[in-house]
Amino acid sequence: MRPSGLYCPAGDFYIDPAKPVARAVITHAHGDHARKGSMQYWSSREGEALLRVRVGQKTWINALDWGQPAQIGAARVSLHPAGHVLGSAQVRIEAEGQVWVISGDYKRDDDPTCTPFEPVPCDVFVTEATFGLPEYRWPAASETAREIHQWWEQNAAEGQASVLFSYALGKAQRILAELTRYTGRKVWLHGAMTPLVEVYRKAGVRMLPTESAVAPPRTKDFAGELILAPPAARGTPWMKRFRPYRCGFASGWMQKDLRREAYDRGFILSDHADWDGLLLSIGQSGARRVLAMHGHTETLVAHLREQGIDAAALPGAAPGY
Repeated sequence: MRPSGLYCPAGDFYIDPAKPVARAVITHAHGDHARKGSMQYWSSREGEALLRVRVGQKTWINALDWGQPAQIGAARVSLHPAGHVLGSAQVRIEAEGQVWVISGDYKRDDDPTCTPFEPVPCDVFVTEATFGLPEYRWPAASETAREIHQWWEQNAAEGQASVLFSYALGKAQRILAELTRYTGRKVWLHGAMTPLVEVYRKAGVRMLPTESAVAPPRTKDFAGELILAPPAARGTPWMKRFRPYRCGFASGWMQKDLRREAYDRGFILSDHADWDGLLLSIGQSGARRVLAMHGHTETLVAHLREQGIDAAALPGAAPGY
């Protein structure tokens, strides 16, 4: 770890740098991983369009197919599916006789909106630990989608709109895809979600039809409608047009009822690995050494050490969620 982020000396590049650098390898396009200003970027080809939304359409990006090797300095680098969001990648680095894999964010659950996680054998596996506690175990996404659909229908029967808060990249698109199991109805979108949903559509992801709720007709009655919005929209004047409404939140944090009291309904849906997914992925890597970052690193590291695995928190990595 350096002030600009996670650094690979052999290749003289950073992975998901926090500040502009000369060479940046990006795991995925979430705003805390993909930032503007670097001179050169590497990303998966599947994630290139989303990265351009984040860092600029004319930015220098070297897009790699899954598993395609690239020589960066003295390091041989390839990207492999992480299953987190569209185009999310693990970074495999081969240098000085070792193979390291930096997982980025990942999950092991089925998700129709992105390529599934691919186990990559390595000597050292750097894993996230966002939900690195044994109590985090996810229900099937199809079951969560069924609950969302039932909530939507119940609210409609009572003359209410349904405002469902979710993250604009990854979660919103997954909800729209999972709901196709139960309905074909149109969903209204907050403006922050519309361009990202269109990137997914162009990538061939099947989702419910959508319409922008930025400037709907003044006469539009939203009773019975489903509206997707990012959490930051809650409490803003934009919300007034949907009255009367009930609001929900779709997140892995709903597993422990965190912040659930602030919403009428919580739905458990995460784009990160749960406890079982973390342990499965670490085991499948075959790594002799495991470094954990982001989240509940202490609990995960202690458990791995009990299992006889050489594990530690990544030095210099601040906990995060």
